[in-house]
Amino acid sequence: MIIYQILAICGMLSPIIYTAMWVIVGSKQSGYNHIQDDISSLFAVGAPHRRLAQSFIITESVLLFVFFIGLHEGINDGGGSIIGPILFLIASVLGILIALFFPLDEGGEFTTYKGKMHITLVVLMGLLTIAGMIALWIRLQFIPIWNGFAIFSLISAIASLIGVIISGIFASGKHRGIIERIMVTPYQLFYFVLALMVFLNN
Repeated sequence: MIIYQILAICGMLSPIIYTAMWVIVGSKQSGYNHIQDDISSLFAVGAPHRRLAQSFIITESVLLFVFFIGLHEGINDGGGSIIGPILFLIASVLGILIALFFPLDEGGEFTTYKGKMHITLVVLMGLLTIAGMIALWIRLQFIPIWNGFAIFSLISAIASLIGVIISGIFASGKHRGIIERIMVTPYQLFYFVLALMVFLNN
């Protein structure tokens, strides 16, 4: 149905906008280093282009939320478990809350309540998404049209979990910026491919 294709386009746009955010805003911010500085610093308290970065993040999070609203019905496998889509939906709501209310502290630190909540919600959002990937793998592995994506979903979950662990280990290192960008790549690819699958199969 055309409505699911429209929602799928929203899903495909989300990772593109997210990537464009740190590329564009990072290039505008003097002294910002993509190797050393994390993405969240671009919309931290006191960041020179915070409003611009925040508008990008809110936009991509809302687009993802809209896509996930129709995901359960958009996966035309005859109606399976709703657990995966629900987990993704909750994670996207957390993304909106982070962008609106929980920026990092000035300089990309996390010493205040909001800064600590930022880190907590980001980690929770990542883990919920990984759980959603696993739930989709379980749901779709025996569906002919979707079984290839099911394998991709499982691989994405494993890659994302490894990325979270590595990112946590090097969170305060001098290469945390590039490590974070590598870490978020499986998530962003997953969102795009999932949305593309919904688009092509409706």
